[in-house]
Amino acid sequence: MKNVMILTGAGQIGMAIAHRMGYGMTIVIGDKKPENAQAIAKTMNEAGFDVVPAEMDLSNRASIQNIISEAQKYGDITMLVNAAGVSPSQAPIEAILKVDLYGTAVLLEEVGKVIVPGGVGVTISSQSGHRMKQLTPEEDEQLACTPTEELLKLPLLQPENIRDTLHAYQLAKRCNEKRVMAESVKWGAKGARINSISPGIIVTPLAIDEFNGPRGDFYKNMFAKCPAGRPGTADEVANVAELLMSEKGAFITGEDILMDGGATASYFYGPLKPETH
Repeated sequence: MKNVMILTGAGQIGMAIAHRMGYGMTIVIGDKKPENAQAIAKTMNEAGFDVVPAEMDLSNRASIQNIISEAQKYGDITMLVNAAGVSPSQAPIEAILKVDLYGTAVLLEEVGKVIVPGGVGVTISSQSGHRMKQLTPEEDEQLACTPTEELLKLPLLQPENIRDTLHAYQLAKRCNEKRVMAESVKWGAKGARINSISPGIIVTPLAIDEFNGPRGDFYKNMFAKCPAGRPGTADEVANVAELLMSEKGAFITGEDILMDGGATASYFYGPLKPETH
């Protein structure tokens, strides 16, 4: 039996982190599209990793429980990398809340029940959670602590209070950060750690679709006016994950690391600042 990593979301960021942290382990990779999980498993297995593909729907608790049960067949679950989700241009408001907000909360909760001492997790959030106006302390606490099955009933998550898919995505990512804080207390009782990473624009096949789509000019403007002057790479996200998931990050838990080339800084205090009329 080996130690096991659960990786959700068969994309470039998840694969980069699994490459960095998953050697010597069994990696169980879940994706809503099984062909995506199979493709990444093939690529990684041909590079010497031990990867098992699985179908998983992040918005469904039973599906999450199934992949955890599958993973436990191979050994102790010592790592979680959650890189699954949908973007504002990919999905309607309801789906974004069900997958990115509710699904992530359920995944952190369910893995937290089985993670072994010394275990560690990261969930991929987004710079978007840092761009919205501050919530009240009460709203933040609701996002952090509301029982998972009641989350989508919260007043601030009702359709009449959500402007568009971007606003839904921002709320989901804010919830991810707050949920990580609350879950880190529960994971800590088991001797395990959980953190989130909030990347800016990272070049992936999905992002390239966005660059060439209706919001392409918006993204190109963001690159030009952020301090880094460029988008990021999946390997740079893996650099941060390696810190958080290794012994070098042993004192870091319940934290969110924003890594966006300074785009959020520019949004608040630089040339990306929205014009107010």
